[in-house]
Amino acid sequence: MVADQPVLYELPDHYRSLQAEARALADSVRDLAAEADEADRVHPKMRAALAESGLAGVLVPAAYGGRYAAVDSLAATVVREALAAVSSHLDSLFAMQGIGTFALARAGTDAVRDRWLPAVARMDAIAAMALTEPQVGSDLKALTTTVEERAGRLRLTGHKSFITNAGDADTYAVLGREGDGYSLVLVPADTPGLTTSNPHQIIAPHVLGDVVLDGAEVPADHRIGGPGEGFALMLATLATFRVSVAGAAVGVAEAALMAAVRHGVGREQFGKPLARLGSVPEHLATAWTEIEMARSLTYRAAAAAARDPLGNLWLSSMAKVGATETAGRVVDRAVQVAGRFGLTRGTPLERFYREARPMRIYEGSTEVIYDSLARQLTRMAEQS
Repeated sequence: MVADQPVLYELPDHYRSLQAEARALADSVRDLAAEADEADRVHPKMRAALAESGLAGVLVPAAYGGRYAAVDSLAATVVREALAAVSSHLDSLFAMQGIGTFALARAGTDAVRDRWLPAVARMDAIAAMALTEPQVGSDLKALTTTVEERAGRLRLTGHKSFITNAGDADTYAVLGREGDGYSLVLVPADTPGLTTSNPHQIIAPHVLGDVVLDGAEVPADHRIGGPGEGFALMLATLATFRVSVAGAAVGVAEAALMAAVRHGVGREQFGKPLARLGSVPEHLATAWTEIEMARSLTYRAAAAAARDPLGNLWLSSMAKVGATETAGRVVDRAVQVAGRFGLTRGTPLERFYREARPMRIYEGSTEVIYDSLARQLTRMAEQS
């Protein structure tokens, strides 16, 4: 909970120090949150604050200017929990530096890693990952973007849609078909044939747009991994960062609950504080209980993912579903407690309400994850 609440889940000292850094960063930009969270381009002051904090280095290996030997799922999750509690824009800006470059750090060529990873760690470059297409969402194997190798160069043709950081990113990790498989290619934003547009505006404003590749060509060393290895690298990225969405959801839920508590304690109705009236105590207590349950699962999953991301993807998926669904319920109760004050445009609760809803869709929708978990569960039963 907040500083004046007891710690209900003890993190190792290393992560507690990181958590304190992230909270300090979030507090330093609190006055910018309302403005930044309505922006559809990268907010320059948020970017500068993240750069100054050095926290983007958590998402890049130390060999390339990062802070730790390897990207740590629990570290990313702890940071996102703190940042999302104040600003969804700051949280997304942080997270995408890792999501957009994790595959590069794992399987890129030395020259391309040396060029981009230190810049990402310093926030001198903004990263993005381009997977979805206008007609392709969860079923990524149906994508139509193509990758062709010709005379030592890779030619990409296709249309990517709903891409975070589109228009502001300096690099895009693009997934496309190459022969009978799927490959990931790092495409710098200034590559001829790559254009971006921003036709989308969602309920919680976001740096979001389309990326069109019209025969965009890059050197063959910009392929990340070998031909046909793109799907495995994409899954490794998902396995490492999906659980961090749960951390962000916990942060949003907790911030919404505390806003509701402050309102309930400070407002009187019928001669009593609202927090002691009717069903309000149950709303608040239920929300607190669910948040602590979600946090425990999230930290357990993040710690497991730090050890073996792919081997614990099922646990990360559970945490993502559990925490994002919890955030939706908690924010809804918080708005109900605050009444008209929770509906007022531009207030923190109204922002949290809009920000919580997309979390149940991106990085794997609740329904898609449940379907995957159910298939895994039935396979386990068949094998026992």
